[in-house]
Amino acid sequence: MTTPRQPSGSGSGSGRRQPPRAGAARPAAGRAQPAKGQPAKGQSARGQSGKVPPAKAQPPKAQPAKAQPARAQSAKAQPARSASVGRTPRAPQQRRPEGRPPARSQAAVRPRPKSRLPQRPKALRLAEPKRRLRVITVALSLVFSVFAGRLVQLQLVDADALAADANNNRYQNIPITAERGSITSSDGVALAATVDAYDITADPAMFTPEATGIPDAPEQAAALLSPIIGVSKEKIAADLHTPKTRYKRLAAQQTPAAKSQISDLKAGLEKKAGSRACQAQKKLLGKPADQGGRTRVDNECANPLAGVFNRDTQKRIYPAEGLAANLVGFVNGEGEGAGGLELQYQKQLAGKDGHSSYAQAGGRLVPTAGGSMDPAVPGNDIKLTINRDIQWAAQRAITDQVANSGAEKGYVVVQDVKTGQVIAMASAPGFNPNDLSLAKQSQMGNPALVDAYEPGSTAKLMSLAAVLDSGKANWDTKVTVPYPLVRAGQEFKDDVWHNTWYLTLAGVLAKSSNIGTIEAVETLGDGDQLKANQILDGYLRKFGVAQPTGLKFPGEASGMLKKPEDLVASEKYNISFGQGPMQMNALQATSVYSTIANGGVRVAPSIVQGITGPDGKYTPTPPGEQTRVVSEQTAKTLTSMLESVVDDEQGTGGKAAIPGYRVAGKTGTANRGAADGKGYDGYTASFIGFAPADAPRYTVSCTLQGPVNGHFGGQLCGPVFKQVMEFTLKTMQVPPSGSQAPNLPVEWKP
Repeated sequence: MTTPRQPSGSGSGSGRRQPPRAGAARPAAGRAQPAKGQPAKGQSARGQSGKVPPAKAQPPKAQPAKAQPARAQSAKAQPARSASVGRTPRAPQQRRPEGRPPARSQAAVRPRPKSRLPQRPKALRLAEPKRRLRVITVALSLVFSVFAGRLVQLQLVDADALAADANNNRYQNIPITAERGSITSSDGVALAATVDAYDITADPAMFTPEATGIPDAPEQAAALLSPIIGVSKEKIAADLHTPKTRYKRLAAQQTPAAKSQISDLKAGLEKKAGSRACQAQKKLLGKPADQGGRTRVDNECANPLAGVFNRDTQKRIYPAEGLAANLVGFVNGEGEGAGGLELQYQKQLAGKDGHSSYAQAGGRLVPTAGGSMDPAVPGNDIKLTINRDIQWAAQRAITDQVANSGAEKGYVVVQDVKTGQVIAMASAPGFNPNDLSLAKQSQMGNPALVDAYEPGSTAKLMSLAAVLDSGKANWDTKVTVPYPLVRAGQEFKDDVWHNTWYLTLAGVLAKSSNIGTIEAVETLGDGDQLKANQILDGYLRKFGVAQPTGLKFPGEASGMLKKPEDLVASEKYNISFGQGPMQMNALQATSVYSTIANGGVRVAPSIVQGITGPDGKYTPTPPGEQTRVVSEQTAKTLTSMLESVVDDEQGTGGKAAIPGYRVAGKTGTANRGAADGKGYDGYTASFIGFAPADAPRYTVSCTLQGPVNGHFGGQLCGPVFKQVMEFTLKTMQVPPSGSQAPNLPVEWKP
């Protein structure tokens, strides 16, 4: 008797569903399960004698996913078992013939349920641990190698360069200008001095839109600074549009008043920019627009002068204004010597600049960040031989006479005959070095040293010195002076027409006869003019003609003197009275007379008395080199002959006489060489003399170039000599002469 089939899922002897036992596998949802008491596929029921035919395969009934939540979750939670456990046995399928598609039942085309049971996850195949460890180790090694290489580059290879770049961005390097040394007169009064001034500087990197919050900071700063420092807006703005340059000097040597005005203006702008409203605007810079961000701040909140600074420096001033300006010289806009002694002694006066560096943030000093300083070394102070009072008298006298005579220019030189020191060197017209904008280029030199001119009759002293010192004549040698004198096919004349003169050699000098001088020099060669010129040339050069004075003044002219062998035609004779193939500067001409006044010994001229170093140590200038030119007796004789030029009624230098003092001197009237070097144009008027003649102390020379109101040296320069020499003798407290002049005869009767 067969047991009837029970519905799947029913418990034996009860209509209620029994809960599954713990650990038992639940059948998959939606799958048919065999009824209790029925054997599984391929098995026989125990206790039955016959075989049960296989059950007909029934298609599973689709059940909603919600109907079996417990089972679905349980299926996920249970571990996988063998494929035969818990599954409904399938009916054997009939093999389809080859080449025919399988038959599709009606159940096969039914849609699958939306809810599927989760598939059992595939088992992962783990990699070999050692291999994975090796790969990770290699990767980490590469990463750390890159880091290590970068650290080596930063800390060792590029450390210095990176540190320098960082310092450049953080530290401001400021040069410190050394204080320029002063130039003083012999009594220590400043002719050129240095006072405090300020350079207005800027850091262009602080004028970018990112730094200021405004796009036109350079233009705004230029508009504020231009009226104060006197520099165009365009130039200032151009300097500030260089953000890669951390230092720009906008203006040099500004006054304390200008510095204070800029500082006050900067402080006011900074106060406005520091308000709460402005600070709030700055915080919004660079933020997105939806967060209230801004691309710039209002002009009222910007400080375009935040990157403007001032640096302590010096300004060159000349307290005496134009006094000795042609000698002292001037400096350029950079504070460097550009003319005169300022240029000649630039290295000594300038000293050695230093520098300092300090950390800054936002244009403000960071005191705790440290810095460095290399202090500047001040320049040397130069003390001149110039007497300020005598310089003033000489300058006033020559300035007045240049104006009165209508001359192009003029100069006066005063020299100590014993030491060779230049006591005064004045030129007219002059200039004021405090304001070079008012000076002409032609006025800014020192013509007393730069001009080389034909001296004319003042050179006759050297010719007669050669004759006397060679023993060819004496002061009372008789000379017959015809008019004119023909030599080498040329007529030679004196400055005035005359009948034949019968003069002593002293008379030739007193009356300044060109013809008499030619005749006297001819005696040097005993009829051989070349020999005579060779002897004369030797004396001229010993007197300093065409030789450097030793001052090494910028642009100084050494003059010119042709060799005797190169003289042609009239030059062989012109040279004896200071025309033609010879040229001198005013100091050279003055030194000739100082040589005679010093007993025939030439002392090299000097103009610097001494130098004081930055340590306060004073070093005097060594005495000038001395050279014997003529004998003492020759010098004494020439002195007496020169006195006749001033004292004798027939002398040409009467206007140079000074009451109470014996004066020895000589007038000069020369044709002036044309500017183009071709021929002559105008005159050079001069007078050179020394006093007291019985005990010489000082030599004074006066030279006028191109006078139009007269041209004779005695008339134009004689009064200037008298004015300057008289002032000098009184200033230096030189006692009057204690004897009378010898009054040597100037004529003889045939």
